[in-house]
Amino acid sequence: MTVQGRKEAAGQPLVAAIDLGSNSFHMIVARVEQGEIRPVERLGEKVQLAAGLSKNGLLSAQAMGRGLKCLAQFAQYISGRDFQAIRVVGTNALRKAKNSHEFVEKAEEILKHPIEIIAGREEARLIYLGVAQTQSDDQESRLVVDIGGGSTELIVGEKFEPKLLESLHMGCVTYTDKFFPSGELSPERFQSAYYAARLELLNIEQGYKELGWVDSVGSSGSIRAVSSILQAMGYDEVITLERMQMLKAKVLEHKSTNRIRFPGLKPDRQSIFPAGLAILMACFDAFGIKQMRYSDGALREGVLYDLLGRDRHEDVRGRTISALMQRNHVDKKNADGITRHALACFDQVHESWGLNSADRELLNWAAQVCEIGLDISHTHYNKHGAYLIQHSDLLGFSKEQQRQLSLLVQGHRRGFPKVLLEVDSHWKLLRLVILLRAAIVLNHINDQSTAYQLEVSDGEFCVSFPEGWLSEHALTAADFERERMYLNKAGFKLLVS
Repeated sequence: MTVQGRKEAAGQPLVAAIDLGSNSFHMIVARVEQGEIRPVERLGEKVQLAAGLSKNGLLSAQAMGRGLKCLAQFAQYISGRDFQAIRVVGTNALRKAKNSHEFVEKAEEILKHPIEIIAGREEARLIYLGVAQTQSDDQESRLVVDIGGGSTELIVGEKFEPKLLESLHMGCVTYTDKFFPSGELSPERFQSAYYAARLELLNIEQGYKELGWVDSVGSSGSIRAVSSILQAMGYDEVITLERMQMLKAKVLEHKSTNRIRFPGLKPDRQSIFPAGLAILMACFDAFGIKQMRYSDGALREGVLYDLLGRDRHEDVRGRTISALMQRNHVDKKNADGITRHALACFDQVHESWGLNSADRELLNWAAQVCEIGLDISHTHYNKHGAYLIQHSDLLGFSKEQQRQLSLLVQGHRRGFPKVLLEVDSHWKLLRLVILLRAAIVLNHINDQSTAYQLEVSDGEFCVSFPEGWLSEHALTAADFERERMYLNKAGFKLLVS
């Protein structure tokens, strides 16, 4: 376990980010001072989850064990300290593993905090945010390259705003297993790794070159290793292709990755160094990079700054939802009406149904985008909308949040998704779907000043209007009558008066 830290300030709440990477697990602990993140502790350990992925996509028990052992140490540090917020994110290895849920369940039990498995482009966004915080606040565009254990993220952005985001399936651990098995090292194996990376980059390099950038920055372990070695050899901090060619020649003097020795190279990175070097050289050649500097900022720092942004109501998820609505030509006036009623319904019943602020936020997003499927077809548009949400890159959202949002959109009309009715742990989502459906009916009322009152229990959903109002509004009565059948199938009795 690698530990770097300094004394904590007494009485100040802490924030923490835990990065469950494909090669290493890292935790950064910090406090917020005048809007800035001040690190007080960094913990990390090489776990190599990606090395434990079998050909059929299953994480081995040994890899899980290494990860859980590391998290037990993180949990001991967290215990007994006053944290304002803790966020845990999983990356490529957990994205790919078919049995990642097994690891996540055990890990959450140890950490006592939820784990978000984030999409590749969301990982890229957070990496860029972490790197941008370490750079000068200028207007120049920059290319950020982050070579992880299982994936490589490439981002072009300006200041704190990413313009192009991509996550590719190439990493120092996966390429080590593929091209340097059992530590075997040769010029032919190195070239195979290099050309495999070039092929991965082929589909994106033209678009990146057309956008262009002024500065190139690298982050995470593989690029840090290259930078550290060069500086230990007497060079300055700048990484160039010529200097990497020199490192490549020295690497290939050996027949085994385990025999590689460089000043500045940590022993636990010896075996994966050639793969990382091959990927970085491919990036230099593909994009015509002249030189690159290393940045200490990376995914975990980005997670912390993203937490800070959400606390300040600068949540990128709001922008993501707005962009999704615009792309799919959502009727904003109608969406605003549904959202207004959905939140009004929520505020009346959340205590009775045990719902919290995170549930309100999820309902708010669902109300805004529930009709995005209309841009494809009116028939089954709830299913079209659910598919779009499930399979889009929604920046700021974890995979689980996208799945939940997709289920709400699918369930906002017609029959309820079976999973909401069959899985006991989805009781909150089921209640949010009912509120969303009620909001859509209420939004059909022409007079938006009409008052209504909701009362709920475990098996009843009651809507009350002013005395005599319902008998004068047959369309609303028919609207709710149709809902009665669907709610009955979901185990709820609908009462309207």
